[in-house]
Amino acid sequence: MLNWGMDWGMGMKKLTARFVDSIKEPGKYYDANNLFLRVYKAGSKNWVQRFTVDGKRREIGLGNANLIPLSEARELAFDNLRMVKKGIDPVAITEKKKSIPTFEEAALRVHEINRPSWTNEKHAAQFISTLKTYAFPHIGELKVDRIETSHILSILSPIWVSKADTAKKVRQRLSTVLKYCRAQKWCADDPADRDIIEALPKQARRSNHMKSMDYREVGSFLKEIRNSSAGMTTKLALEFLILNSSRSGEVRYAKWNEIDKKTWTIPAERMKAKIAHRVPLTERCLEILEEAKRISSGSDYIFYGYKKDKPLSENTFNKLIKELGFDIHTHGFRTSFKTWTQEQTNYPREVAEKQLAHSLSNKAEAAYARSELIEKRQAMLEAWNSYLEESKAKVLSIRV
Repeated sequence: MLNWGMDWGMGMKKLTARFVDSIKEPGKYYDANNLFLRVYKAGSKNWVQRFTVDGKRREIGLGNANLIPLSEARELAFDNLRMVKKGIDPVAITEKKKSIPTFEEAALRVHEINRPSWTNEKHAAQFISTLKTYAFPHIGELKVDRIETSHILSILSPIWVSKADTAKKVRQRLSTVLKYCRAQKWCADDPADRDIIEALPKQARRSNHMKSMDYREVGSFLKEIRNSSAGMTTKLALEFLILNSSRSGEVRYAKWNEIDKKTWTIPAERMKAKIAHRVPLTERCLEILEEAKRISSGSDYIFYGYKKDKPLSENTFNKLIKELGFDIHTHGFRTSFKTWTQEQTNYPREVAEKQLAHSLSNKAEAAYARSELIEKRQAMLEAWNSYLEESKAKVLSIRV
């Protein structure tokens, strides 16, 4: 049995707001555009609409009548019929919207997906911790398709100048999550992309160069390392890093299976350029490996941390350097090495650049620089190691 409201022209009947508020009797009460009010025995009232798409009869709920007034229900019903005429199924659209995650859900998913590929455990932890601190309070519960530029600005504006480095990382991580969401077709764009920087105040410029040591002082510094009270593994690892002009993560995560006779092959995933890098080992480096082997306790890592199944921590080297009284950064030893090659040797630039595993910006030059230059690098590193041994007795001159 069909129930109707008041007369609505041509014999049709239309509901009124008063009728919707007052009706208590259970049943279905129809309006225009196949919209009807369903009243249950318990007294609850819901808006429902029926239509046919591709020959299939569909029914969609439009919400609680106590929360959605008749006028709004009619607008929703009209919009649905417009979609049906275009061949779009409103039910499918609604189900898709229900499947769209909140920003917090999406961020946790992106973190879980990428965590196995992040060799730096600290970076993996910071990725999600910074979002929890700065983003989740603002947009954590918001569906990703509802996030706008204004939301991103509300996150970044308070910290953009006062915590510049953190703010940049937060923006990058927001963008990483939203790019993933865009790829999943959960949202149309990435409101955290680099363009948003134009809407933020200028940050103070600072030098990106790590503090380095004069190459003439590095030999004496090595002597101080050897005489320090630091753990043997730490001392051997830092010397190994300096002798090979390597990056911290390349050395800290080095494993025994990467050593083949007089060559150390660093896998691509641990290299900045994501290209495997072969390092010719000098006589002193081979001695260091022998010493490390004697205290290895069966660890896969050449230079392990407090636990044999864990590498040295990220701050190990910088902590030792500061304890020895120097205001420099581990990465700066690469600068020391490069300056030495420029001022004290005739080795071509590309040989030093190959040892540093730098990507050449000149595409034409890079195309012809495919050789690994192993023999030339071997000779260069032996010369560097010899220079350090000969100069280690010099007085250090850059103490804080």
